[in-house]
Amino acid sequence: MTPQTARPGDSLPPLTFGPITRAMLALYAGASGDHNPIHIDIDFARQAGQQDVFAHGMLSMAQLGRLVTGWAGQDRLLALSARFTAITPVGATLTLTGDVTERLEIDGNPVLHLTLAATLADGTRTLRGQATVCAA
Repeated sequence: MTPQTARPGDSLPPLTFGPITRAMLALYAGASGDHNPIHIDIDFARQAGQQDVFAHGMLSMAQLGRLVTGWAGQDRLLALSARFTAITPVGATLTLTGDVTERLEIDGNPVLHLTLAATLADGTRTLRGQATVCAA
């Protein structure tokens, strides 16, 4: 299935990301400029009531972007949004999924709306998202 042939009810090939490591979080903090200590300092995380540090939400959202652009291509991505619904802990592996929910025309161009999710192995959804891609 390609964006040109996709129809509502079709699913994108899932993407697996992880396991999340402390080194990954430190590197992401440096690359993104998000040095919030809740993501890299276990003492700070514990003082905030967490058992450990946890992944940046935007690190997970970036993986939703990888899912969509890996399937449709970067040039077809028109919009991407997500809602953070749960923490992604150190050691977790995410499964990223997407489903085509609508095919329509906008300004004469075929467009797909996608529903996206990031899910932990225990079934916890950490992100719910949406994307719009050009299907031409």
